[in-house]
Amino acid sequence: MTDSLRLHDHQGSPPPPDPRPTGPANGVPGPRSPRAAAAAATGAAPDGGPAGQRDPFFDNAKYLAIVLVAMGHVWDPLKGQSRVLEALYMVVYAFHMPAFIVISGYFSRTFDMRPDRLKRLVTGVLVPYVLFETAYSLFSRWVGGSDLTVSLLDPWYLTWFLAALFVWRLTTPLWKLVRRPLPLTLCIGLAASVSPEIGNDLDLQRVLQYLPFFVLGLCLKPEHFRLARRREVRVLSVPVMIAALAVGYWAAPRMNAAWFFHRDSAQELGVPWWTGVLMTLALYCCSLLLTTCFFAWVPRRRYWFTALGAGTLCGYLLHGLVLKGCDYAGWFDRAWLHEPLGEALATVAAAALITALCTRPVRRVFRFSMEPRMEWAFKRDAAEVARERAKADAHRAGARPAAARPAAARPAAARPADAPPAGVRPVGRA
Repeated sequence: MTDSLRLHDHQGSPPPPDPRPTGPANGVPGPRSPRAAAAAATGAAPDGGPAGQRDPFFDNAKYLAIVLVAMGHVWDPLKGQSRVLEALYMVVYAFHMPAFIVISGYFSRTFDMRPDRLKRLVTGVLVPYVLFETAYSLFSRWVGGSDLTVSLLDPWYLTWFLAALFVWRLTTPLWKLVRRPLPLTLCIGLAASVSPEIGNDLDLQRVLQYLPFFVLGLCLKPEHFRLARRREVRVLSVPVMIAALAVGYWAAPRMNAAWFFHRDSAQELGVPWWTGVLMTLALYCCSLLLTTCFFAWVPRRRYWFTALGAGTLCGYLLHGLVLKGCDYAGWFDRAWLHEPLGEALATVAAAALITALCTRPVRRVFRFSMEPRMEWAFKRDAAEVARERAKADAHRAGARPAAARPAAARPAAARPADAPPAGVRPVGRA
């Protein structure tokens, strides 16, 4: 796959993408709705299920978004000779990462600097970033024959999303503090699109240009997603998506697809700075519209693929190694893959690959890198230690034999029904 890809995605968490209220151990927030957390006290889930139950809608959205990511990566080296594939590529890249990032922001709403949440951020995002940035760099050097060196400051290929998610989530308390976070981050994204001096450290162009979608997720509430799933929105989304495909077909030979990656400034793409402001603003509107259409058609019930939504980070990071291996081996240069049937087969193969990599057995094998426990690396939280000690004391007190307990502590049922209270002499007895 060409380095123009350098990952244009996250997918996903994204990647995309457990959104437990502060995000899962795997870094891409998992789908326990904040309503579920609020309903836990009453024993009910948002949709009437048991308290703490994962919301299938968000698991389904994460899985479908990560499938689109894998398809886009396969289309990238094949689209040069197919205008139809180029149009599909541009439309998908307009919304699949924004959708994943919105979900990530939505399930980061309760993130704060509490020790347990910081630990989860380190083990679920920072550690996988370090491991896979190193793995991708060494893989490219040894298998691809490149002279790429390991640099944790310059994310390569897919790892940019982890670096971005780490920065976004660390800044979450700030966006919850300011009065108008969404307009502020919109201005930041537009300013970044015309600032070539930002450079490539931590892929800050992407971090800043995608930031409005993360903050949008922070601002959303459950009712907003319910509005997007209304029947009227689903019906209207069909002509909108058809129109988007038509515009994509028209724009394919006329437009630089690098605009959709939000990786470069306007000047780096060879246009005046004011063009960058207009293009970025137009793409924000287009992405928001298509993301709404995507959410409108995400199933809200549980299906066979729903459980795979919890493993999107695993599929996201691992499928890049497979596709890069195919690229280095020259498989994408085969002539039959550039024909319509070959493109269709490659698309199905990409969907099957990412589905397999999201399954529980694969996640279990790679848990050491996706969800490391690392208790050895952190101090014990004093409050947590105190709670555990109190719980252990209560357990020991409850396990003490009845004969060893004081009489006053014994259950009242242990005394005869007509017996007087302890310490009271019956009337009429010596």
